[in-house]
Amino acid sequence: MSHSVSASKAAPTAPGEAGLIYQLCRWCGTASFRRLLCPVCASSDLDSVRSHGLGVVVRSSVVHRYTEAARNESLVWLPEGFVFRCQVVGAAPHLVYVGARVRPVTGADPDSGEPLLELCDPVGRADRQ
Repeated sequence: MSHSVSASKAAPTAPGEAGLIYQLCRWCGTASFRRLLCPVCASSDLDSVRSHGLGVVVRSSVVHRYTEAARNESLVWLPEGFVFRCQVVGAAPHLVYVGARVRPVTGADPDSGEPLLELCDPVGRADRQ
């Protein structure tokens, strides 16, 4: 079993609360993000669960495609056991570094396209600038 968190142990869901909705397979317990089938056992029996909200950047890049302004595109790992692609906002794209702690942007619509996250330390670390 790749993941042991059950839906009853997930963070509470309150209106306007930060956190991403992810899927937890009822058969094997694998956590995944925006999937129709479990990536491990291919089951369609998935529960929607709210994450605790804090994640860690594992890859970050600055991209210029499709817009005139540069933006950040990152891979973020959540402790619930999955990695997903998102955009980190609220800081200059080049200041988002691997190992930075991030959280979902409060008030953002979770169903509209790419998830938006922000740095927990928006000023940036002095040794990373």
